[in-house]
Amino acid sequence: MTDTHLVVSCEWLKQHLADPQIAIADCRFSLAEPNLGQQQYQTNHIRGAYYLDLNQDLSSDVTEHGGRHPLPEPQLLAQKLSSMGIHWQQTLVVAYDDSRQAFASRLWWLLRYLGHEKVAVLDGGWAAWLQAGYEVTDVIPTPRNGNFTPQINQQMIVDRQAVKNRKDLPGVALVDSRDCDRYAGIREPIDKVAGHIPGAVNYPWKQATDSQGYLITPQGQRQRWSEIEKAEEIMVYCGSGVTACVNLLSLELAGIQGAKLYAGSWSDWISY
Repeated sequence: MTDTHLVVSCEWLKQHLADPQIAIADCRFSLAEPNLGQQQYQTNHIRGAYYLDLNQDLSSDVTEHGGRHPLPEPQLLAQKLSSMGIHWQQTLVVAYDDSRQAFASRLWWLLRYLGHEKVAVLDGGWAAWLQAGYEVTDVIPTPRNGNFTPQINQQMIVDRQAVKNRKDLPGVALVDSRDCDRYAGIREPIDKVAGHIPGAVNYPWKQATDSQGYLITPQGQRQRWSEIEKAEEIMVYCGSGVTACVNLLSLELAGIQGAKLYAGSWSDWISY
């Protein structure tokens, strides 16, 4: 994948590490061990990177409905982003993880949802950076003074009712981003109920990247979505609104714009 406004290479980032107009976000996280990402970050990270935690920063508290990773409270996230030196619509944010873009894409999507278009993911993520032999550090950067004023784009999300009302209409595609066996209800490692939302088609999120975690080419992304690219409305979900963001990135890379996130996803759907 070559450098675009959505994706940058490790080589590009290395050359721009000193640029004050760039902020780097380390989004490493483990669903199985929620403190692991923070520990890994404290051990070593890309120089100048700030840590954003899926549970603490990129989600809000879990309630009865809304899924396992409800969207964060915009003002709280905005404060955190400001402390990373991010100026709304000016600073380019580069996000990376070690999970095939699962958590970096969540930040990528959230920033766009908050009206900040200048955000890209690091192709190949942390593993690619290490493989290139580029510099890592354990030095935690000091807070900076940014100015992030969110302007939420409500057109980018749908709730359970909207999904229920529109999923079976002609011209609407509902995409389940989970692995095939979870979609089929054969295996359910996390949620209390197995299966999928009736009418959903399965596009596993990991297919947006290769086995090394590099995003497949824009042409490959277009081929992925060829069967639904003409849909008038595309709504995307996963287990809790996190890995669905990889498919939303994939759709953007394919040139298919306007797809929406069912933020609560399967974990919200089954809570009713």
